[in-house]
Amino acid sequence: MSRRRRALLLGGLALVLGGLAASNVAGREAALARRVGGLVDVVVAREPISAGSAVRERALAVRRVPRRFAPRGRIASPDVLAGLKATSDIAPGTDLTAGLFGDGRRPQVGPPIERGQRVATVVALGSPQLVVRGSRVDVLVTPEPRSGAAGETVLALEDVEVLDAAAAATGEAATTRNDAPGDRVTASLRVTLRQAVYLAAAQDFARELRLLPRADGDRARGDAGMRMGTLVP
Repeated sequence: MSRRRRALLLGGLALVLGGLAASNVAGREAALARRVGGLVDVVVAREPISAGSAVRERALAVRRVPRRFAPRGRIASPDVLAGLKATSDIAPGTDLTAGLFGDGRRPQVGPPIERGQRVATVVALGSPQLVVRGSRVDVLVTPEPRSGAAGETVLALEDVEVLDAAAAATGEAATTRNDAPGDRVTASLRVTLRQAVYLAAAQDFARELRLLPRADGDRARGDAGMRMGTLVP
């Protein structure tokens, strides 16, 4: 074989082997990409960020990482952090996630009531199907009758919002002194402080508490304090 033919043969073989090697590398890269996913943007801290401080754009950077290795809750764009504040100190190089930031407002703590209001929880006679969250009720209280006096029931509270309600547990009495038949509910009511104190006393000492469901949209008042004898002629 001449020197020229040998050179051409070796050159062709090198091309074939190079093509096979390139194909093998491309296949490996494709398989790796399928396992780790494509590249995604992750915002990182370029500078230290102090707890409670507003985020400045110059303190941020963006890097691209395989999707598989991106942090859960990642932030993909610095614009998302506009107006937010860090909830803790953040070191440079930290991958930034939504849980590290807030809007600086105090989180909601406690029940959804306004200043001056209270939540009174009572166990009373009432329909579990009608006394439900968001409904409104009137509260009837039947005190223990005085010695020798006839019993009576008083319309104690009107148009009270029910914040939460559920059927009372089996065997749970409406009051410690009452064995009247009927369904019972455990209800959390939006009331004033004075009303809450009254209901606590009524729960402990009255013979019976009863919740009367109101029609949707019925906000009429004016009958509170109305009394009726327990034995109506």
